[in-house]
Amino acid sequence: MTRDLETDGAAKVFDPLWGEILEVGRHAGTGGYRRYAWSDADLTLREWFRGCATARSMDLQEDRNGNLWAWWLPRDWVGDPKGAFVTGSHLDSVPDGGAFDGPLGIVSAFAAVDLLRARGIEPSIPVAVVAFSDEEGARFGVACIGSQLATGALAPERALGLRDIDGITLAEALTRAGRAPEHLGADPTLTDRVAVFVELHIEQGRALDLVDRPLALASSIWPHGRWEFDFTGEANHAGATRLIDRHDPMLAFASTVHTARAEAAALDAVATFGKVLVAPNGTNAIPSRVRAWLDARAADQPTLEALVARITARARSHAAADGIDLEILAESITPIVDFPEAPRTRLARSLAHLGDLPVIPTAAGHDAGILSDTIPTAMLFVRNPTGVSHSPAEHAAPADCHTGACALAEVMTAWITEPAR
Repeated sequence: MTRDLETDGAAKVFDPLWGEILEVGRHAGTGGYRRYAWSDADLTLREWFRGCATARSMDLQEDRNGNLWAWWLPRDWVGDPKGAFVTGSHLDSVPDGGAFDGPLGIVSAFAAVDLLRARGIEPSIPVAVVAFSDEEGARFGVACIGSQLATGALAPERALGLRDIDGITLAEALTRAGRAPEHLGADPTLTDRVAVFVELHIEQGRALDLVDRPLALASSIWPHGRWEFDFTGEANHAGATRLIDRHDPMLAFASTVHTARAEAAALDAVATFGKVLVAPNGTNAIPSRVRAWLDARAADQPTLEALVARITARARSHAAADGIDLEILAESITPIVDFPEAPRTRLARSLAHLGDLPVIPTAAGHDAGILSDTIPTAMLFVRNPTGVSHSPAEHAAPADCHTGACALAEVMTAWITEPAR
């Protein structure tokens, strides 16, 4: 297909949609987004998604795991959708996250549908825009809950027992939101309904900026995981307790943070302690307990395993030296994802008029990675000029967003009107 990207038309459909959600869940003080799963902000965005589907006469479905599907069916289609082209992403955010991580893919998906309809294109196969539930895992600690449940990678029993910082379980949160927790579980129709899932996402890094290209295709996702470190010592008075008499878990934790950075650098990987809970959390009290979560990622599984092994061994050594207890729990581990070549080749062919698109790996996890063991998947990245993500400073230029929406429309057009080759 040689049609030039219609960025002016994309701006007309993309920009109003983007403006509708720009202030939802935005914190006035930080400028970041707090769109946690099943919170008021998340429920507001779900209603917005429902409204987008209704405005386009798309059939709206919320599946057993809270994932939202807006279906555009061929005119003479009878029965349940099968063999569909599906695109979308997620609507939730990390604490004080950016505007683009997740919602860019969903807004671009609806914009792509609008562009095709403006061209008078009718699909020969079903098309769906999907919003997967709780991709970030910011509230309940496990990422990609909606897609993991759908594929059977996460057991519903474990999911329902997950708790947020206030002690509310996922089961309780679902009940409060008017959902039925007992329905959670693997989706047996997923492989029949979905022929391919293409996720458009802002790049979480600077690879595209460095080569001055607006778009790229994904080759793989680094293996990654989250581990909870629970350092337990003895609370005491910060002034009256001699240093030699202290069992302060903060010391072992602080040493472990430095260890994680050093070991990650030695292995050309990354390791981060970004979430910490301290008890009793008093200025003039020695902590009794420090709970901290390690996020570790590497280019391959052996390196990731070596990294975590080194960090945990050193953490146990630090804890023993300070006379405190340490428990370590693997909260979630996601193996490496190599995206299949066939869908990526079809995407590249659809966008051949843009030249050879860069093909890059990513260290960030995505629903497309979770789904890749079950259905064919591919990812399209939009340039992030600063590389900053999971921050209010996350940014993509409007022109690049419009280019991304146009590219997704080209991919959708080719997939739903041309036979596979």
